[in-house]
Amino acid sequence: MKPQLLKVPKGLQKSFSIRQDVVLYFYNRWHYHPELELIHIEQGSGTQFVGDNIQNFQSGDLLLIGPNLPHYWRCDEKYFQRESKLYAQATVVHFSEDIFGKAFLELPENKAISELLFKAKLGMKLSGEGTEKVKELLRNLLNQTSGNPVISLLQILETLAQCSEVKLLSNTQYQHEYDQYDTDRINQIYQYSISHFQKKISIEEISEVANISPHSFCRYFKSRSRKTYSQFLLELRIGHACKLLSETKLPVAQICFESGFNNFANFNKYFKVHTGKSPLLYQKEFRKIPISHLPNLSPVA
Repeated sequence: MKPQLLKVPKGLQKSFSIRQDVVLYFYNRWHYHPELELIHIEQGSGTQFVGDNIQNFQSGDLLLIGPNLPHYWRCDEKYFQRESKLYAQATVVHFSEDIFGKAFLELPENKAISELLFKAKLGMKLSGEGTEKVKELLRNLLNQTSGNPVISLLQILETLAQCSEVKLLSNTQYQHEYDQYDTDRINQIYQYSISHFQKKISIEEISEVANISPHSFCRYFKSRSRKTYSQFLLELRIGHACKLLSETKLPVAQICFESGFNNFANFNKYFKVHTGKSPLLYQKEFRKIPISHLPNLSPVA
């Protein structure tokens, strides 16, 4: 993918930036920047793209995104409705990977932080023990008026390095040679796909959105995303199904069709490949009811 280079302002005599965004919806554009990004999503839900990874995000998520790793948060459609009273909120820190200097990170006492920053090149979602402390430290740093904020940032990174659950996101580190025209094309593909994945999208249809021929589109998309467009759509649909299974009481068969699948057998197959469990089991784990109480579904032709 070819995202937009984002220039992150730090302000006068600041070595890093921290801010709290309260907006109608999140950063609706595929972009990257040379700084690392630590983001605590305090309010909001939708689909996130980090490198070649696609998954849902929700309130409470804590992520560390490495330098020059493309990312994109797209809030759910309900945030874009004209009469919506929803809002999105996040605390975001941007800092350079050499903020402390190479020699400092090579000290044996800082090995955990050095490893954390290295892993962040693929993007990280952090959870479990330690994350609540990080969120508290972020709130304190946001309101800090005295003392050295760099020490506070160091404490945050040290706490992050001790988090008990870490999930690496992207499978690929990205090398970037981007231009604005290509950035606009990719964003058009993303936005159209997110808005229309619940129905069939033909290669002819999406190539028209991208303003290139169908044959060129297939080659273009795979060369930048490391996956075919059909794989990309499948991941969007599975992610949406996971959201409906965990957040609603809709029957699994209905979720199948509302996620863009027209065949329950295929839905069950691909869902299990991507999540390691069947839709029924996934739903059961979130609803915490005996599996015998769930409906017995037969494959839909």
